[in-house]
Amino acid sequence: MSQEQRFGRVVVLYGGNSAEREVSLKSGAAVLAALQGAGIDAIGYDPAEGGLVGLEALCPDRVFIALHGRGGEDGTLQGALELLGIPYTGSGVLASALGMDKQRTKLVWRALGLPTPPSLMLGLDSDWHQVVAELGLPLVVKPVHEGSTLGISIVRSAEELEAAYREAARFDARVMAERYVAGDEYTVSLLGERVLPAIRVEVPGGFYDYDAKYVSNDTLYHLPCGLAPADEAELGELCQQAFQAVGGEGWGRVDVLRDAEGKFWLIEVNTSPGMTDHSLVPQAAAHIGIDFVDLVKQILATTLEPRPA
Repeated sequence: MSQEQRFGRVVVLYGGNSAEREVSLKSGAAVLAALQGAGIDAIGYDPAEGGLVGLEALCPDRVFIALHGRGGEDGTLQGALELLGIPYTGSGVLASALGMDKQRTKLVWRALGLPTPPSLMLGLDSDWHQVVAELGLPLVVKPVHEGSTLGISIVRSAEELEAAYREAARFDARVMAERYVAGDEYTVSLLGERVLPAIRVEVPGGFYDYDAKYVSNDTLYHLPCGLAPADEAELGELCQQAFQAVGGEGWGRVDVLRDAEGKFWLIEVNTSPGMTDHSLVPQAAAHIGIDFVDLVKQILATTLEPRPA
C-alpha cells in the first residue's frame, strides 16, 4: 500500500470563526490543492458551517489542521479530535493551548531560563506610569490569545498605553505589555525533529503587521538569513528548545528578535503556522529542496505515527 493510500480520507480544516479566518481560508486552499494534486483523497471543510457533526459526517481517517487562532489552534479542536479518535496534524492539546497563550508561554520559557522580553498583564485599572516604570519604553501591547499581529500596537509614551490597551482588548479579554526589542526579526520553522533555515524578515515600514505579512509585496524575506553559521546554529537550537518547552509536536514556527548586542529574544510560538503564498514555513522548506507538496505530505505523515504518551 502506498503512503497516499495509507492516509485514507483526509479532511483539511480551514476557515473557522477566529479573527484569522481569511488567512486560514488561504492556507487551507493551498494545502487542499497540494494534497489533491498528490493523488490523496482529500476534501476541505469549514467547521464554521457545520461544526463537529459535519466533520464526523465526512468520515475522515485523519485531519490536516489549517485553522489559525482560537477554535482551531488553541487546543479546543485538538481535544475534540482526541475524543473522536481522529488523528490530526500539529501539536496536541496542551502545547496548542499553551502556545496560543503568549503570556503563559513566556512564563514557561522564563522558568527554564530561556530568554524572552519582560512583560506584564494589563487591565483598565492598570497604572500606566507604573507599567512604563517596570518595563521601560517603547512597549508592545498585544492580545494574549491572538495571532497575525492583530490588535498589536507599539507604544512610545505612557499616555498612549490606554488607547493601545483598548485596541488590543477589541480582540481579547486578556492583554499584555512586553518590552520592545529593537533589532532584526527572525523566524525559525520546525518540521519533526528538523530545524529549517532561519529567515530574517525586513519590513520597509519597520513593523511586521497583518498587512506586511499577508498583503504587501514590499516585505523582504532574507534566506539565507545573513547570520554567521555559529549564530544561526545557536538560533536554531534556541527555537527548538522553545518549541519543545511548550510540548510542540509535528511542525511549528518560533519568532525571535535579535537586539543590537546580538542577543536573541523569544517572542512567540506558532503551532499551526500559515501556509499561504506569503507564509514562512513553505519558504524555509523550499530553501532546502522541500517543495510545497512534499512539505504538506511530510506534515500529514506525522499523523501515521502514534502520539507520545
